[in-house]
Amino acid sequence: MARLFIIPTPIGNLEDITHRAIRLLKEVDVLYAEDTRTTGNLLKHFGIDRKIIAFHQHNEHKVLQRIVDEIQMVETAGLVSDAGTPGISDPGFLLIRECVKNEIEVECLPGPTAFVPALVQSGFPCDSFVYDGFLPHKKGRQTKWKEIALSEKTFVVYESPHRLLKALEEAKEFLPAERQLAVCREISKIYHETKRGTAAELLQYYTDHPPKGEIVIIISPVS
Repeated sequence: MARLFIIPTPIGNLEDITHRAIRLLKEVDVLYAEDTRTTGNLLKHFGIDRKIIAFHQHNEHKVLQRIVDEIQMVETAGLVSDAGTPGISDPGFLLIRECVKNEIEVECLPGPTAFVPALVQSGFPCDSFVYDGFLPHKKGRQTKWKEIALSEKTFVVYESPHRLLKALEEAKEFLPAERQLAVCREISKIYHETKRGTAAELLQYYTDHPPKGEIVIIISPVS
């Protein structure tokens, strides 16, 4: 029976990868990647020379059945994203779901995921939390903030750097003034930064220091 391995890759520091992940990157019969150039650079760093096939948000529906058919013809296949664990806020989920439907065994290796270290180092309760991916770009955005305002659980969302100020302005509008947030940026990279405070305080900071890189926002629960 064919098996699809979900292989997490570093989100920043290249040391954040397991020996097993490196071995499987070498050994799987076929390897699918979100961006072949990004994955190619990773493989080059670890001295791995092999063919990579693209599977990303611009072609996932078009090639999905073909890839499932390919996986069924081999013993092992691997799936990687640009960074972190495939399937978390990326098109890898579609392939995983389709493999499950077609009775292809799926095994996910433990590994890097940006929101977990961000949540833990925020200092907010981690025993019960909501991870909600990226904030809606337009429709449903206010509804989401109203939901967060009432949440009795720590809330975790992703946001892009060019929309962070908008998100903090909305947090200032919809959340109680004393509600605490943490903004984690560039996790595990050289310029990693975690800033904690109220929405107003963080808005002022990032207005004065325009953010760059991948961002995770953690909002403390209703106290």
